[in-house]
Amino acid sequence: MDKKVISTTDAPGAIGPYSQAWTAGDFIFTSGQIPVDPATGEIPAGIAAQAEQSCKNVAAILRAAGYGMDGVIKTTCFLADMGDFAAFNEVYAKFFTSKPARSCVAVKDLPKAVLCEIEAVAVK
Repeated sequence: MDKKVISTTDAPGAIGPYSQAWTAGDFIFTSGQIPVDPATGEIPAGIAAQAEQSCKNVAAILRAAGYGMDGVIKTTCFLADMGDFAAFNEVYAKFFTSKPARSCVAVKDLPKAVLCEIEAVAVK
C-alpha cells in the first residue's frame, strides 16, 4: 500500500514528534488540529473563532494532499468544556456538510490551552 507524509505551511506545523497527516491508499489521516493561525501563530479568542480556525486547518491539510472536506468520513473532536458543544457544532456544521461519523468528547486540557481540537479521516 502506498503511504506518504503530508505537510503544508497552510496549517500549523507539528509541535511534537508527529506529522500533520499521512495518506495510506485512498485514505488520509490528519493529526488533531488546534486553532492556531498558521500565518501569525495566533490563537483566536472564543469557541466559535477557535472552531473555525481548527476546521480551516483540517481543510488546508486535506487540500494539500488533494482531498476535500466532502471526503471526510470520520472526525474526532475534543472540547475543553462541554458547555461549548452547541457553539462548536454551529461552526462545525458549516465545514463538515457531509455529516461524517464523529466522536466529540470533553478533555481536561488541550495543547496551548485551546478550547477545541479536530482530527479527521477522509477518503478520495
